Amino acid sequence: MLFDRIQQAATFIQTKWNGQPKIGIILGTGLGELANDIQADVKIPYEQIPHFPQSTVESHTGHLVCGTLAGKTVIAMEGRFHYYEGYTMEQVTFPVRVMKALGCETLIVSNACGGMNPQFSKGDIMLIEDHINLIGDNPLIGKNDDRLGVRFPDMSEVYDRQYLELARSIAIAERIPTQKGVYVAVSGPNLETRAEYRFLRTIGADVVGMSTVPEAIVARHANLKVIGFSVITDMCLPDHLEPVNLAEIIAVAKEAEKKLRILVREVVRQIP
Repeated sequence: MLFDRIQQAATFIQTKWNGQPKIGIILGTGLGELANDIQADVKIPYEQIPHFPQSTVESHTGHLVCGTLAGKTVIAMEGRFHYYEGYTMEQVTFPVRVMKALGCETLIVSNACGGMNPQFSKGDIMLIEDHINLIGDNPLIGKNDDRLGVRFPDMSEVYDRQYLELARSIAIAERIPTQKGVYVAVSGPNLETRAEYRFLRTIGADVVGMSTVPEAIVARHANLKVIGFSVITDMCLPDHLEPVNLAEIIAVAKEAEKKLRILVREVVRQIP
């Protein structure tokens, strides 16, 4: 059973680390350097943790970083799992369940994404205020285990409004420009066509990516508060679309990461 697998993974982590994390962090594409801000007590390779998948994405290191950030005990994923890698939704979101089992109350999630709002720019950081799930699957499908969450979790406020305002106030104080908008998740791994970008923009999305939404759904099912950051690594404007350059996307993410590191660190410091 899923519940038993979660407990086995959590128990294993506790044999390596006796910390009691209140905040879980998921570091997305090109954002792994954030892990260097954590005073790590231990880094556990994913392959050592029972039932953990292994990341197959080149820019994802594949370690669970356990330690302290801005005076708070945290646990961070240095690399995540994606539906397009062939993993099930249960596998993609398994680490979020383990974070909850270890005591986390808040999930901070980051990603690299494509910008569709013409008022946004490459390198911007967007605070996620809502999402659209177009992956074609849902991590809560199947028999519900009431020990993990309710059958029909409310999604009227996936991304905590109080934390959104906290992040905005920190960004203003640190003079870091931010956007706010809606993230749409698709399955990938291919990038979208011009027509698909037009469709996604029409239904209300500001940025598009291939992650985050399943993790946020499970986090809310587990009653975790969620705050999300998207780094806009390329602009996806149908009338000015250019072929994707992965190296450039990662370079933009790494440059924006300097600002994101400040934001995340200060959000962690000020979370009650």
